[in-house]
Amino acid sequence: MAASAAKAAPKGETARTAKAAAPKPQRAAKTAGKNAASKDKAPAATSGGLSFSKEQELHAHREMLLIRRFEEKAGQLYGMGLIGGFCHLYIGQEAVVIGMQMAVEQGDQVITGYRDHGHMLACEMDPKGVMAELTGRRGGYSKGKGGSMHMFSVEKQFYGGHGIVGAQVSLGTGLAFANKYKKNGKVSLVYFGDGASNQGQVYESFNMAKLWKLPVVYVIENNKYGMGTSVERASSNTNLSQRGASFDIPGEQVDGMDVRAVKAAGDRAIAHAREGKGPYILEMVTYRYRGHSMSDPAKYRSKDEVQKMRETHDPIEQVRARLLKDGHASEEELKAVDKEVRDIVNAAAEFATNDAEPDPSELWTDILR
Repeated sequence: MAASAAKAAPKGETARTAKAAAPKPQRAAKTAGKNAASKDKAPAATSGGLSFSKEQELHAHREMLLIRRFEEKAGQLYGMGLIGGFCHLYIGQEAVVIGMQMAVEQGDQVITGYRDHGHMLACEMDPKGVMAELTGRRGGYSKGKGGSMHMFSVEKQFYGGHGIVGAQVSLGTGLAFANKYKKNGKVSLVYFGDGASNQGQVYESFNMAKLWKLPVVYVIENNKYGMGTSVERASSNTNLSQRGASFDIPGEQVDGMDVRAVKAAGDRAIAHAREGKGPYILEMVTYRYRGHSMSDPAKYRSKDEVQKMRETHDPIEQVRARLLKDGHASEEELKAVDKEVRDIVNAAAEFATNDAEPDPSELWTDILR
């Protein structure tokens, strides 16, 4: 079992603002609009009437691209034997966490499961520190002792990274309880997958959150497969947004491949929670391109299924196409952004493969007795 590891500041600083990209938009903007995705087919590429400004499109494009390039590099390092243990990639799901982070305010908290690298980067954690943790180096966020699934940053309001399925749901509900107790006006975002949505502790958390009207948004990342089992085979009701109906918790399905739809739904849900109305459930209908983990060949689905999703619903390509169509960016400018992002990721990989491993004395630190 991995020891509990305290967050150590990663070595080196990584520039998070692209020279070619516009500054980050205001997080507190509230935008109306509604979008629902069918449970039986790929989500329609609609935004519920929401339009992004040039700055928002550029920001979403760059941040999703950073996650995509980082995960691609992590996959390469895993294949080279430089990353051990489990490694769950977020490729294909980038619009979910970026859209939600565009809706939060400073101080709102994020907690998730083991498919967590994208959430860390969206919370502006240093790519060098994240990658160094993957390779087990002392400059990692958990001093190289936590690995892919166990990273934290109190500074960035990121509370893990949890390897036990569904464990983060009760913990995230606890964060919301603390927020209400302190009356600080903050909201807890709790991410979990379609597989974890069947866990008993999820419903215990729903009940308490509603009873106490806790400021929490439950984000179900429905990527259609819990490990190797499709949601249709594992869940009697595949409309996961209604899982809180018996607790009187409102919910909605969202096109999790469209960052604009995610942002709009995030605005509504977070406002609901922040205004003291209690919990809210967002089912993000999304899709992962890779296997459940790097050891999963994903033979339970066809290559045509994955390719069709890439060609018709890719979250990054949707934004890229709009940027070009609306004249907000040229091919050359977008290539410059891609180069800048690749440079950041390559620098993170270089650091993560050359940084020293933890000192043996670290075996006796950060252990709960």
